[in-house]
Amino acid sequence: MTNKITIGIQGGKGSFSEEAAHEFAHNHGIDGASIEYLISSEAVLAAVENESVDYGIFAMENAQGGVVIESIEALATHRCDIVEMFHIPVDQNLLGLVGTHAGDLTEIHSHQQALRQCKDYLSEHFWTRPLVEEDDTAEAARRLAEGKLPATAAVIANKACADLYGLEILQESIHDLKHNLTLFLGIKKLGDS
Repeated sequence: MTNKITIGIQGGKGSFSEEAAHEFAHNHGIDGASIEYLISSEAVLAAVENESVDYGIFAMENAQGGVVIESIEALATHRCDIVEMFHIPVDQNLLGLVGTHAGDLTEIHSHQQALRQCKDYLSEHFWTRPLVEEDDTAEAARRLAEGKLPATAAVIANKACADLYGLEILQESIHDLKHNLTLFLGIKKLGDS
């Protein structure tokens, strides 16, 4: 049994939840924590409850997108102690395969929250294109890079996903609110000291 601290996050590699996990670890003096990419709030809360991770990180509310419904639903079915509530700035970007142009795009994929945070931009530039909800911004980026989404699709995600998955930033900072903050929760198992 290792003593390495594990943090389960709502999101994939390159997600804003991963950024939030690093912030949480820094705030609590946790060095070298290992991150488990659990994608959903439900999976994070379940993992904290059954002790497969030490801490959980998930988004609760965004200044533009509002309450994160999946997090509310997960909190209704699981018990936990809230260690910290904190905001991180969220910079949403339009990413596509290298060589793709905005005019070639046929659909936009991302998490419901990211789509909401960019609704004015999307309605101005892509009002005829379908918006497809994904379970996570970073996972959508990974799927696009792996050819699991149409080559003419774009995703809305963290800039980190461009480097991580070899995608091109088609447009930076497309969120509607200038100060686009998301409230994250850092949690642990109920009753743990």
